[in-house]
Amino acid sequence: MSARLTQAFFAREVEIVARDLLGRHLVRDRGTPDEVVLRITETEAYGGPEDTASHCRAGRTARNAPMWGPPGHAYVYVCYGLHQMLNLVTGEEGRGQAVLIRSCELVSGGEIVRARRRMDRDAPALLAGPGKVGAALALDRSFSGASLFDEGALEAHEGTPIVDRDVLVGPRVGVDYANARDRAAKKRFAIAGSRWVTHANSLRRARSR
Repeated sequence: MSARLTQAFFAREVEIVARDLLGRHLVRDRGTPDEVVLRITETEAYGGPEDTASHCRAGRTARNAPMWGPPGHAYVYVCYGLHQMLNLVTGEEGRGQAVLIRSCELVSGGEIVRARRRMDRDAPALLAGPGKVGAALALDRSFSGASLFDEGALEAHEGTPIVDRDVLVGPRVGVDYANARDRAAKKRFAIAGSRWVTHANSLRRARSR
C-alpha cells in the first residue's frame, strides 16, 4: 500500500488539490479485517466566503467550522438528513476551502462496501456519488475534523496520480443557489474514461497546466 499523503499536500489552493486528488486512495480501517480502499475518481473544489456555492459563503458556523480548520482534515456534513458527504480541507487555516469527494472506484474491501451499500455487484452505482462514498466508508459526523495524514480510521494515501491528459473538468453539481459565475465555474474534476463518474456529459478535457 502507498504512503499517506502529507499535510503539505493539502496546504495548497483548493482547485490544485482537487485536481491532484484524482487517483489517490482513501483508506478506511487500514490493517484490519474491515479495511476498505477506494480510488478517487471525481472531486469538486469549494472556496471560502467569496465562493457563493461554498458552505463558507455566509461565514463561520457550527456546521462548517471544520472547513475553516487546518488543511488535511475531514469536513463531513449531512445532506438531506441522510447522506454523509466527505470533504478534505485545503489551503491555509482560516481560508474555508475544501474538496468534496464526489465519486470513487473500488480497490479493495468489496464485500464490506457491497454490504454497506446493500448491493451485490461492483457497478458504478456503488460509488458514483458523494453520498455513496460516505456510505461505503461508513462515515458520520464524528469524522469531521479528523486528520487524514495521520494514522487513523480514515487516511488519504498517495495512490497513483493522474496526468493532465487524463483529467476532465466541468461545472459543479447541485449548486443552483450560487450566482451565475460560480454555477458555471469549472471546479469539478474527474478521471477521463472512468465509469465511476457522475454527470459525465457536462465534463470536457482539461487544459494542461
